[in-house]
Order: sequence, then structure tokens, then C-alpha cells
Amino acid sequence: MKKIAIIGIGHMGSWLANELAKDSGNEVAVYDIDESKPRRITGGRVKIITDLNEIKSFEPQLLINAVSLRNTIQAFDSVINLLPKDCILADVASIKAGLPEFYKKAGMRFVSVHPMFGPTFANVEALSDENMVIIRESNPDGAAIFEALGKRLEINLFHYTFKEHDEMMAYSLTLPFASSLIFAACMEPKSVPGTTFKKHKTIAKGLLSEDDWLLSEILFSPHSLRQLEKVSGRIEFLKHIIKGRDYEEAKRFFEGLRRNIK
Repeated sequence: MKKIAIIGIGHMGSWLANELAKDSGNEVAVYDIDESKPRRITGGRVKIITDLNEIKSFEPQLLINAVSLRNTIQAFDSVINLLPKDCILADVASIKAGLPEFYKKAGMRFVSVHPMFGPTFANVEALSDENMVIIRESNPDGAAIFEALGKRLEINLFHYTFKEHDEMMAYSLTLPFASSLIFAACMEPKSVPGTTFKKHKTIAKGLLSEDDWLLSEILFSPHSLRQLEKVSGRIEFLKHIIKGRDYEEAKRFFEGLRRNIK
């Protein structure tokens, strides 16, 4: 039996607790500084911890840190002395800056993953179109737990190094985030939205419901500016086509876009 403790019972933490508890081979305990959060736990097999010190007596083999990005390392610091030396540390952070250095200093086994979907917006009953990244530097025993979870739920699994992950996130997060933020910045109070407009507005609303720190950290990635420069370059080219009313160039532009999104 694997004893798994989860700290941080937001949408991701509660989802992980409920899913991991479905495996009869797991014993799952959860803790959150906000005592109302554990109410999100629907599985009857999950132990609710109300005092952080109870984690010491629980003796987890795996500790999953699912607190907000801003507090990830601070949360590890608050609990690490309560853990058995052979406990595997785990994070689900979308940006990994600072974590490689923390894990090296801690000297404990770790697994770092990034479920690239939000349980708030994704259909958690059908995740076959969703992706999860497992960091290559992770301990094999820890990685195996998330690989088993991903395979059971038919999530697409990818393996990247810490460096490769943050470079990829600048593309897969910064690019759509910037598009939605600019769309929201250009919105006017009075409008008669069509279907496409309403879909974009829904995406922008979902994005802006995220924590300001998370949005900022994603945009402040050292790899983000390169992606934004590509966006501004394409906008300038589109402006060139529009100013010239060049239908042939517009056609070639649209054909290139259709190839990109296949």
C-alpha cells in the first residue's frame, strides 16, 4: 500500500486526491491551511488532516504539493522536516523555476509533473484529449505513480527535462495567454458579440479567473519574449496584407494557417 499525502486542496489537489484514492492500493491524506477546502473531497477513503503535524504520524511515502505556484517552495519548507527521509516529494507546478535548485538542496527523491489541464474547465470524466508532462529528472518510483494514473485515465504523457519544460510552456502557455489578454484589452463595453466573439470571451474569462501570480510567472518566463515577438511579427504582416487589400497574399496566409492547425 502506498501512503500519499497531498497539501493544497484547490481544484488540482482535490482532483488528485479523489483519483488516487480510487486505487485500493493507496492510502490518501489531505491537508489545506483553509479548513473549508477539504470539503471538495468526495471520496470516502480520503483522510482529512487538520493539523500539519499529523503528517508526521501519517508517514507518507509520497507528498504531493498542490498549493498555488507562489507558495510551492514555502509549503515544502513548512512540511519537509515532518517527512520520513525516504519520502518522495512531488509538485504539480505549471512553471518549474526554482524547483530544481530546491530539490537539489533538499537531497530527497522527487517527481515533478505538470497536468496541462485545469479540473475546473476540463471534462475530468474524459481526459483522452488532455496532456501531462513528467519531468525526466524525476525519481523513477515517483514517476511510475503518475504514469499509472495517466494511463488509467488515458491522459497523453510526455517527458521533458526541467529546461525543456519551461521552454515548451513559453510556447504552449504564453502564446494563447497573450492572445487572450490582448483580446480582453481590446474589448469595448458596448458590443453585439457573434458566436466567435463569445467563444473568445469565454476563454478570456477563464484565463483571467486564474491567480495573478500564476499569470505573471508564465508571462515573465525568460522564453516568453521570443514568443511575443513572433506574435507581433505576424500581426505586422497581417496589417501589411490588410493595408494592401492583397487577396492573393491573404489566401496564401490563410492556407499557411490551416496547415499550422492541422
